[in-house]
Amino acid sequence: MPVMERWAFAPQTERWVFNGLHGLVAGTGVAYFCMKYLMTSDDPFALVNHPWQGAMVAAHVMAGPALIVFFGMAFRSHALWKIIWPSPVARRTGWASTIGFPAMAVSGYLIQVASSPALVTVFIWTHGIAAVLFTAAYCGHLVIGYRAARRMRERAW
Repeated sequence: MPVMERWAFAPQTERWVFNGLHGLVAGTGVAYFCMKYLMTSDDPFALVNHPWQGAMVAAHVMAGPALIVFFGMAFRSHALWKIIWPSPVARRTGWASTIGFPAMAVSGYLIQVASSPALVTVFIWTHGIAAVLFTAAYCGHLVIGYRAARRMRERAW
């Protein structure tokens, strides 16, 4: 077991903060997607389709960097050890979420800085697909890990 530095969070705290940030980023992303692409305003001169559309994109963009920081912490304290660990429990979903996260994060950043409308469209599609794949893989990873931990606890009794 690695020695934790004094500044590091406890693994449970890391997990809860990462899951909370993931829920916040995923929730605001879905809400923004629905408001921008699935709603229409009654006002033909409206710049937004819903009054909270700006707040959702602001929350999504502001929470994203914190999620990236906590992903890096979880990668260092969890994923690197599980990659070399011989047990294959939740390895596929772990790899899928580990690979999907950088694609989601980089494409989200590139949406903000791209100047060509065609590139923005490509990055929006890339970000959306990567986000759905990451979220599905990570949720599956949590479920499989929870079930495996529960089986280990039951065997201990």
